[in-house]
Amino acid sequence: MKKAPVLVLILSLSWLLVGCSSEDAAAKGILSYFQALATKDANQLALSSCTDWEAQALTELESFGAVEVSLENAVCKKAGEEGDYSLVSCTGKIIANYGNEVLEIDLAGRMYLASNEGGDWRMCGYR
Repeated sequence: MKKAPVLVLILSLSWLLVGCSSEDAAAKGILSYFQALATKDANQLALSSCTDWEAQALTELESFGAVEVSLENAVCKKAGEEGDYSLVSCTGKIIANYGNEVLEIDLAGRMYLASNEGGDWRMCGYR
C-alpha cells in the first residue's frame, strides 16, 4: 500500500523533467544549427533545420564558404512560444575571419524559431 505514494511521486518528477527537457531541447536544436554552421557541416546543418528552412540554411552556409568561421560563447535558452514554434534567444557570436577583416555576428540580435520536426528540435527561422 505504501508503494502508491512513491509511484505518484516518481511519475510527478518524471513529468516535471520531461517539461524541462523540452525547453532545453528547443534551445539545443538552435545551438546545434549554429555549431553546424560554424563547422561548415552541411549534413548536420540540414538535420538541424526545418524542412522549410533548409534552403535558407544552405544559403547561409554558402555565404561563409571562403572564410574561417567560429562560434564564440554561444548559449541559447527558450524564451516563449509563438504559434507552433518555440522562441529561443541566444547570446554569443559567430566570428567570420576574412583575412584582414573580422566580422562579428551577434546572436543576441534576433529571436530564433524552433519546431519539433521528426522528433528533433530544429531551426525554422528568426525574427
